[in-house]
Amino acid sequence: MPKTTTGRAPGPGTRRTMTAAARAAAKRAERGHHEPAQESTVAVAGRTVLIDAPKDGWQDPPEPSLEPFEEDTPTEAGNRPRRRRLLTAVLLGTLLVAALIAVAVLGRQYQDGRQAENARAEALAAARKAAPAVLSYDYRHLDKDFAAARTHLTGDFSAEYVKTTKTVVAPTATKYRGVVKATVAAPASGESPATSVVSATPDKVVVLLFVNQVTESTQVSGARVDLNRVRMTMTRTDEGWKVSGVDAL
Repeated sequence: MPKTTTGRAPGPGTRRTMTAAARAAAKRAERGHHEPAQESTVAVAGRTVLIDAPKDGWQDPPEPSLEPFEEDTPTEAGNRPRRRRLLTAVLLGTLLVAALIAVAVLGRQYQDGRQAENARAEALAAARKAAPAVLSYDYRHLDKDFAAARTHLTGDFSAEYVKTTKTVVAPTATKYRGVVKATVAAPASGESPATSVVSATPDKVVVLLFVNQVTESTQVSGARVDLNRVRMTMTRTDEGWKVSGVDAL
């Protein structure tokens, strides 16, 4: 009876192995057994890799792998954690500087806001006090009235006031016996005078006042009442808030 051999039918992988082995055996027969083993050159993922062959040749030559061939040099592998730490430190430093700048800006804005709020109240009180003195006079004691008014003035406006009162107001008031009395308008209910702040910074505040001026002179019969709106610019000085500008609206 003929001998029967059992086993799995050769699959595609087996055929590839047998074919490679047969091809290698044929090549060895052509070269002879005394030819020294040579290196096999395999192209892998765009690179050439040299593989040392065994002394007796390949029984089943290796097939090249199709996986990407990547290799980090020791220097690159060692520098990678260092670069990560450096980038982290730079990022943290940048965030810290930005936070400090934001805190400084917000702190400055808060401080300026508080100073401006205090300036509003202080300048408004000074304007209410200055307006009657600056806008009033009596021909019978002009020098005294003008001197009192100058204590509330500062800067170029002070020099302008001196020039105007000397060349225009004093001669006219003396000639027509003029008397002007100014008061900041106030509601009949006794509430705060009619004043408001137009703009304010820590060192300069613009105030709007409603001023009543009662004028008597030889040019009018009885007393004339003028209801005026006056804009005063108040400037902070070493001696307190002073008037640096007056405009009639």
